[in-house]
Amino acid sequence: MEKITKTDSEWREQLTDEQYYVCRGKGTERAFSGNYDNCKDAGVYHCVCCDHPLFLSDAKFDSGTGWPSFYAPISEDAVLEEEDNGFFMRRTETLCARCDAHLGHVFPDGPQPTGLRYCMNSAALVLKSET
Repeated sequence: MEKITKTDSEWREQLTDEQYYVCRGKGTERAFSGNYDNCKDAGVYHCVCCDHPLFLSDAKFDSGTGWPSFYAPISEDAVLEEEDNGFFMRRTETLCARCDAHLGHVFPDGPQPTGLRYCMNSAALVLKSET
């Protein structure tokens, strides 16, 4: 997969302020404020920055946290994970494997079959319908 890199000004021009804050600034949208928290539509969730496919709607579940949650990415190479020790917490950050956009975090408290909860920011995602 070819990596996508852009300058800070190119990202700012392409993204909304919230998308830039989340994806390039490693921010977090407010709980229950995103478009996809309660979304039940079928399709594929893509990275808002580079259009890379990340998650299938079939892997989405209601975690009750206020953010869209998935038990697995679309493929093993769709996302990257990095240790995040910010805000005096130990977490695992989830990044787009193609453009390094911050997507959210992954936690070990999800449902089977993986036991994982990929807690994503709606601002980092675009849902594309299966039709």
